[in-house]
Amino acid sequence: MIVKEVMNKNIYYIGPDESVRFALKELYSLGVHRLFVFDDNDCPIGVISYEDIILLEGSEDTMIDLDMVKVSDLMTEHITTINANAKIQDAANLILRAEVSGLLVVENDKNVGVLTKTDICRLVSFSDVIPK
Repeated sequence: MIVKEVMNKNIYYIGPDESVRFALKELYSLGVHRLFVFDDNDCPIGVISYEDIILLEGSEDTMIDLDMVKVSDLMTEHITTINANAKIQDAANLILRAEVSGLLVVENDKNVGVLTKTDICRLVSFSDVIPK
């Protein structure tokens, strides 16, 4: 099985100048754990996750104003990508090696979807991959 057969075609994204509070509201309203950060040219430049925000709120300075912190200040700048035609096993290995929870899926130099740990778990739980 290949990545594009399992990936989610919805890529949820946010601009780098948005506030972290806005990002948190977006994460909550969309029911997702990460937002990819795209610049004005629609190029991915980072990713911000729910966990990033929770870690910020739990830092030593408990008086952080989430309206004053920009997404670009908190995002992870490295985005791990995988080709849409890669094998699911390769995607799972990449997720483990890179220690990320999701991959941006690309095909022909275009962003076409997202593959997460949850997608892979869902695939395994609904398949006959694991012997009983």
